Amino acid sequence: MGRSMEIFRDNPPGTAEKLSLCRAGIAGAGGIGSNAALLLARSGIGSLVIADFDRVETANLNRQAYRADQAGRLKVEALSENLALIDPGLEVLAFPVRLDRSNICGIFEGCHVLVEALDLDESKHMLLECWMRGLPDVPIVAVSGIAGAGPAEEIVTDRRRGLSIVGDRHSHLRSGTLATRVGVAAALAAHEAVRILLEGGTAAAGRSSS
Repeated sequence: MGRSMEIFRDNPPGTAEKLSLCRAGIAGAGGIGSNAALLLARSGIGSLVIADFDRVETANLNRQAYRADQAGRLKVEALSENLALIDPGLEVLAFPVRLDRSNICGIFEGCHVLVEALDLDESKHMLLECWMRGLPDVPIVAVSGIAGAGPAEEIVTDRRRGLSIVGDRHSHLRSGTLATRVGVAAALAAHEAVRILLEGGTAAAGRSSS
């Protein structure tokens, strides 16, 4: 199905056209990944690569971008369905796999920006290490600290060379998760990815996305 740019009529001028040439990769389709994916779709991103082996659970619905009737389905399949309802012309490459050192770089090769949206610290560290070594020229947006009911202003974006970290940098998931605070972090992560792509312009999208 062809893409209608009418969806993005109210976007800042030129942003959707630039983003339509770009591909973003998202590792994890939970609270951060699923919500960031919807925001990137609404911003005009042309292509998304999403990887997650997990299935939707009812307990996920307090913060993740799924519906009750999608419980039990693979997250990447349910998320692809929800994204198509927003923008039928969006290209979504969904990988229902557990990420490890053998597949991380291959799955996300060709992306112009990468979003780390995993839960476990050891998985985050492994992912970032592999991306930085295997895809050294691709900017990364990582998330650290989204839990609890603390002030939203604690969640900030720390931009470094090639790596932006979103979060409060201290809260732990044992404190529980709220849709509002997770949503703030997901929005900041998605916006940072958008800023990176727009600042790179079409030059960033000039690298192969096939």
